[in-house]
Amino acid sequence: MYFQLSALIGGITSVASQTCPASLRMRDRHVEEMYLLNNPEVSGGRKVLDLGCGCGASAIAAKLTGASHVVANDIDPIAAVATKMNCKLNNLDPLPCVTDNMIGSKPDDWDLILLGDMFYDEDLADRLHKWLQTCITTHGTQVLIGDPGRAQFESHDIRKLLHKLAHFELPDSVKEENYGLTNSTVWCYNYKPDL
Repeated sequence: MYFQLSALIGGITSVASQTCPASLRMRDRHVEEMYLLNNPEVSGGRKVLDLGCGCGASAIAAKLTGASHVVANDIDPIAAVATKMNCKLNNLDPLPCVTDNMIGSKPDDWDLILLGDMFYDEDLADRLHKWLQTCITTHGTQVLIGDPGRAQFESHDIRKLLHKLAHFELPDSVKEENYGLTNSTVWCYNYKPDL
C-alpha cells in the first residue's frame, strides 16, 4: 500500500510502503521538508547528506531547493528503492543512495547533514552525537535535526547544543499513527546565526 504526501510537504509527491520501517520514520520527517521548502537558502548551492533518508523526501526537498549535490543514505535497502521511486515521481534524476552505515565513518565534506527521528535508542544517539561533532569540527558542517520529541532525544546531552529553528503541529492523519507524538521540531546543531 502506498500513500501520497504532497499535501503535507508542499508539493513533493512521495510514496512509500506502509510496511517499510523507513516509511514509518518518514511520518516524523515532514518538518525538515517543510522547513527546506520554506527556506531554500538553507540547502541552495550546498553539498547535502540526508542521513537515515527513509523514502528520501528530505533529499528530494534539498535537490528541489537548489542543492548542488545530494546523497541519500539509509542502511535499509528498501529505503534506497523508495528514494529512487520518489525521485522519479518528482521528475528528478535518481539521487545517489548509499546503503552503508555512514555513522562513525570518516566524514566527507558535507555542507549540510539532514537527519530526522533517529534518536530512538540511546546507543544510536551517542554514536550520532560523536560522529556529528566530528563532521562539524572537521568540515564546519551544518546539521539540521527533525525530531517529534522522543524521550531519548529530549534527555540526551545533544539537546544542550541545539537551537530551535521551527516547530510544526503534525497533521491529524499522522498523529493517529504516531504513538501519541503530536508535533515535531527542526533543530540546528551548533547553531550558527547566519543560517
